[in-house]
Amino acid sequence: MLNFEFKNPTKILFGKGQIENLGKEIPKDAKVLVLYGGGSIKQNGIYDQVMKALNGFEVLEFGGIPANPEYAILMDALKVIKEEKITYMLAVGGGSVIDGVKFLSAAALYEGDSPWDILTKNIRTEVGLPFGTVLTLPATGSEMNSGSVITRKETQEKLAMGGPGLFPVFSILDPQVVQSIPERQLANGITDAFTHVLEQYMTYPVQALLQDRFAESIMQTLVEVAPRIMKNPADYEAAANFMWSCTMALNGLIQKGVPQDWAVHAMGHELTAMFGIDHARTLAVILPSHYEYNFAAKSEKLAQYGQRVWGITEGTTTGIAKEAIAKTVAFFHSLGIDTKLSDYTNAYEGTAQKIKTRFTERGWLGLGEHKTLSPADVEKIVEMSY
Repeated sequence: MLNFEFKNPTKILFGKGQIENLGKEIPKDAKVLVLYGGGSIKQNGIYDQVMKALNGFEVLEFGGIPANPEYAILMDALKVIKEEKITYMLAVGGGSVIDGVKFLSAAALYEGDSPWDILTKNIRTEVGLPFGTVLTLPATGSEMNSGSVITRKETQEKLAMGGPGLFPVFSILDPQVVQSIPERQLANGITDAFTHVLEQYMTYPVQALLQDRFAESIMQTLVEVAPRIMKNPADYEAAANFMWSCTMALNGLIQKGVPQDWAVHAMGHELTAMFGIDHARTLAVILPSHYEYNFAAKSEKLAQYGQRVWGITEGTTTGIAKEAIAKTVAFFHSLGIDTKLSDYTNAYEGTAQKIKTRFTERGWLGLGEHKTLSPADVEKIVEMSY
């Protein structure tokens, strides 16, 4: 194992009825901006719970943050923050809303010419405008990490940002919210969290025995509760395990002391930026081809995954590793997630070449756990995903 530190300052309030404790976590003199997505929180009762908990605070609202938080819309929110002298933000939503609020947290205190530079120049945010979250869609783990991904339609870009100043001060996780989530989004959440774990696990052995088993236990839990959640989102026990698995998948714990990949995400983000495909579904498109292309380097870990997560007990290392990829694809299919780019668009020809060009122009010349995947390798992987 490598040397590491694990610091996570986010306070988690987990369980039934925790939204009513919201007001205790925000300074009483705060001027609060509540940010949310398309407005579903006003139909499922979450909005009313939040507003009741904020009784006595000076509160403003900003709605309409889309599924891939769009830079232009966030700039409208930033204008409100500055004009109204907002001192605290509350993200009520899933990963997209929370990611958008993280960008705003950084942008509100940014003194440069353009907040987009935070993303294009990889500016690390040390101090941001404080914010909390009320999670409504388990998936990304953004409620307990300091990373964010923002989309800009006009340039067809989707870029990441982060820094220690972007951890939520607190996050409220009430599994009861899961019962109102549409089936498509539930499938996306399961797939997203599962892939997050694989990005931190599917590399090569470094004898980090406990870290491996942490990761495997999250994936085993997601596999176990997935059919229950898809059949009955009101199953509280399944919802609680689903929600906590998503948070643990990307709160920084399982990545400590082990190599990480993240090439699947780098390629998947481009598919979302180009075609508007759901983030989780782009991961499911790229992941099988990525593992097949890099099979020699990942076969030992793939075999371990096949044995421990999927219970494959017979065959050679190579055979188990190949079956593990097939089992993963079958799992995505069981959720209704397609795994080929051509399943989502007829305009896929030339996509691999465009992504290769983008990565070359950005100087992304070595992706993956070994930093050896070139833009030419990326082109081949994306072509395999058609």
